[in-house]
Amino acid sequence: MATTAVGAAFLLLLLLPFCISISQPISDSHRSAASNLFTEISPSLEDAYEALRVFEILSIEKKPIVTKDTCEKVLENLGSSSSPLKDVFYALKVNGILKCKVDDAVFKDIASRLKATVHDASTLLDIYYSVGSLALIKDQASNVDVLLTDANGVFHSIKALSQSDGRWRYSSDNPDSSTYAAGLALEALGGVISLASSEIDQNKVSIVKIGIVKLFDSIEKYDDGAFYFDEKSVRGSEHQGSLSTTSSVVRGVAAFAAVTSGKINLPGDTILGLAKFFLGIGIPGDAKDFFNQVESLSFFESNRISIPLILSLPETVHSLTKKSQLKVKVNTVLGSDAPPLTVKLVRAFSTGAKNSAIIESKELQYDQESGLHFLDTLPENVDVGTYVFVLEIVLHDSESDKVYATGGQIHVPIYVTGVIKVGSAEIAVLDSDLGNIETHKTLDLAGNDVASLSANHLQKLRLSFQLETPYGRVFKPHQAILKLKHESKIEHIFLVGNTGKKFEITFDFLGLVEKLFYLSGKYDIELTVGDAVMENSFSRLLGHVELDLPEAPEKAARPPPPPVDPYSRYGPKAEIIHLFRAPEKRPPQKLSLVFLGLILLPFIGFLVGLLRLGVSLKNFPGSTIPATFATLFHLGLAAILLLYVLFWLKLDLFTTLKTLGLLGAFTMFFGHRILSYLALTSSKLKSA
Repeated sequence: MATTAVGAAFLLLLLLPFCISISQPISDSHRSAASNLFTEISPSLEDAYEALRVFEILSIEKKPIVTKDTCEKVLENLGSSSSPLKDVFYALKVNGILKCKVDDAVFKDIASRLKATVHDASTLLDIYYSVGSLALIKDQASNVDVLLTDANGVFHSIKALSQSDGRWRYSSDNPDSSTYAAGLALEALGGVISLASSEIDQNKVSIVKIGIVKLFDSIEKYDDGAFYFDEKSVRGSEHQGSLSTTSSVVRGVAAFAAVTSGKINLPGDTILGLAKFFLGIGIPGDAKDFFNQVESLSFFESNRISIPLILSLPETVHSLTKKSQLKVKVNTVLGSDAPPLTVKLVRAFSTGAKNSAIIESKELQYDQESGLHFLDTLPENVDVGTYVFVLEIVLHDSESDKVYATGGQIHVPIYVTGVIKVGSAEIAVLDSDLGNIETHKTLDLAGNDVASLSANHLQKLRLSFQLETPYGRVFKPHQAILKLKHESKIEHIFLVGNTGKKFEITFDFLGLVEKLFYLSGKYDIELTVGDAVMENSFSRLLGHVELDLPEAPEKAARPPPPPVDPYSRYGPKAEIIHLFRAPEKRPPQKLSLVFLGLILLPFIGFLVGLLRLGVSLKNFPGSTIPATFATLFHLGLAAILLLYVLFWLKLDLFTTLKTLGLLGAFTMFFGHRILSYLALTSSKLKSA
């Protein structure tokens, strides 16, 4: 377990100093992710098209769930004259894949409306959706006239929105230029050329090609050689990220190049860098990003500028012990077979000495069955360590008119591992004055033997060993640590240095007494040696030493408290024992009953007083409203008396006062009303 941790830690350290990324073409992992992201057709036609298009590009047999509602929505948008241009555009895109039953009359009606819209459109988006829809109708209904009679005028309208830096504006009213809009404009221009009834002015086409080159002057680059376009903030439009912006440019340039003659002067390294950008993002978790990635890579497969070839390695870690082969695979971005080619190993150098070539040019052999180029064995002068192999793809002469971008010389990181020989391990106790060996032990670090030693503060402890690579060279690991662990769990860590071929460390206990906190007793000796390229990294107990150190002076530093086990907090806690206070002594029961009787005497006196006053219900009001007032008044009095009882039994003072305020207001209101009624009745009797 410790060996695994050592190797993993130093593999990370090796990867940090130099970052060379090797992109991998689209694989089955993308197909699996597509099946999870696009489980069913979205109600939105735009989302539905993206899902269907992804499955079409990746050749996935299991299609997303297609419902009748999808084709019904397509027919609804195509048949309605009030449908927005964007909905018509995506309805036609979905129809191109699902082949919904659309009448030619519907296509003719849409084409006539779109032609009128193209000539009257004032924004780039309106022209983009109109021209794109006409191009889709051309592919889906060959007998429908979609050609533009004034294609040069439409071309000029789009070109008028271009800027000197290759970017485009969304409308003549918007002064801000956009890289994302440039992709839309180029795609629209390509559509206009394909729909033109007469030839487009080639001078205008040449100017657009120059604008494309200027647009690529603003492309940005990562350290790993990936190129991308980034969008600046544009007022009045939604902000686009680097993925969607780059995808828009790639889509537009591919559409424009497909319908024009001649070449667009874009470097092959730039095309390869764009492919690296899309492949380097891995598998996006968002459906829109996934679509942009996959569709953009599909354009790289069929564009007329150059098709990037991706070199990938099944393994970048090779073992001298197992005599593993260096294997290389070359594919297009979607994993298709590459054209006939040769892979050459131009040179290789250690990461510690970049200018020193280790190997001369060598051609890798090709296995036709697996499609891999391989090197039988690593050269003898390549020992364990980290290297950079410089590979080059050489295309064979071909009659195909396709142009491929190989990226020139490709730098590939290679990690060569092996079993390191550990020998001449010795541990000894030395006399401090003369350095004479008093106790000497030979260790087998590959075995399990341990040494038992004893020393005092006037002596020294020395450990030495040698490390050699499979080719007999001195090996210097990234980690060589010796740990002294006292029986009280206090640890001390020391780095083991090397002098020539030998690794050696000497402990002068007289100079270490303060560091060891003057603690005598048993110290375990543990040695850890590890490196990312060392297949037999180890961490093992060498033995122990009984140290006899002097007593600590008064002002000496105290040892730290022993480390707390982090899992101890989950163990059982100490039992809490609590003794409750003894209950206070209470009065006798008879005395309590006498006191209760005295409390009830006022209430009995109240009842007697009522009888003496001649209280009766004869004067209770007979009318409904006065009777209600009288009843509520008496209920209020009864509630106040009940509140007193509750206060005595359980309520606190604050709750009682709050409730008494409400009941008092209630009783006073209805008491005032009934007393007013009685006074009025009495005055009427007196006047009568």
